[in-house]
Amino acid sequence: MRDPYEVLGVDRKANAGDIKSAYRRLAKKLHPDANKNDPKAATRFAELNAAHELLGDDDKRKAFDRGEIDAEGKPRFRGFEGFSGGAGPGAGYGGYGPDANFESFNFGPEGFTRPTRRGRGGGFGFEDILKEAFGQAGRRPQTGARGNFGPEDFAVGADVHASLTVTLPEAARGVTQRLRLPTGKDVDVKIPAGIGSGQQIRLKGQGMAGQGGAGDVLITVSIAPHPVFALEGADIRLDLPITLYEAVLGAKVRVPTLDRPVEITIPPWTSSGRTFRLKGKGFPAKTGRGDLLATVRIALPEGSDSELEALMKSWKSEKGYDPRKDL
Repeated sequence: MRDPYEVLGVDRKANAGDIKSAYRRLAKKLHPDANKNDPKAATRFAELNAAHELLGDDDKRKAFDRGEIDAEGKPRFRGFEGFSGGAGPGAGYGGYGPDANFESFNFGPEGFTRPTRRGRGGGFGFEDILKEAFGQAGRRPQTGARGNFGPEDFAVGADVHASLTVTLPEAARGVTQRLRLPTGKDVDVKIPAGIGSGQQIRLKGQGMAGQGGAGDVLITVSIAPHPVFALEGADIRLDLPITLYEAVLGAKVRVPTLDRPVEITIPPWTSSGRTFRLKGKGFPAKTGRGDLLATVRIALPEGSDSELEALMKSWKSEKGYDPRKDL
């Protein structure tokens, strides 16, 4: 990664406020949502976030300025200072140079032990080597320390949130859709059959990159309104229009479902508002598939019909009735 000061466009003497202002200004400019046609927008935005994460943390910034970590926050390893034996020029790590005698370690019940050729023995466990090199686990880097990094310096990257809308039939049977994330990356999202509106799908390791690995992508799924069906839990409702003569005389009519149309029988003298239940024709659920509830609505022909009007007038005068008498 480039120098974080260069990425943010600030001087090395910039204060914390200058760094924050520069980040906010560039974040609006470089955000992938504002650069949907630029394939490199996500890369630049990720670089900006990494630069701000480093310079926005006072300890990390000081460590970078001292040359202890690089632009990605990784330690620049300089050897195990604790191993130095005070050797003169030409000595290598731990005081063992080309002219020094090789010193071996023996492994026993107490871990690695140093031979007593210098007049002193004692245990020298392998875990001590690690502690000497990297410091106690969980401690933050101290001023002047080298190679002493805690878990927070190797944090997992941020999660990315996105949304996806599917149709009711797609949600019922399951579907795979391609989605462009806010980072600019395209992913194939598998929608399981029976997913509900508002539920989330997690894509492991597809989020923003971090020192300890990438975060996740959390996709919130919405089900678009359907022109015919209305979802109620696992049941599906629809209004089923029938003619006046089908309501009086009875008929066989086709009813749409999420799969394919089925035929039901409308008994003679069926009133508007009567509901027919079609078992197992609803939405998938953990306890089984719901039902389809078809409610009859009597539909009159479009436009006027003088013969029908004359019939209704005769019917009214001779056989009038009041369906609202109990209201």
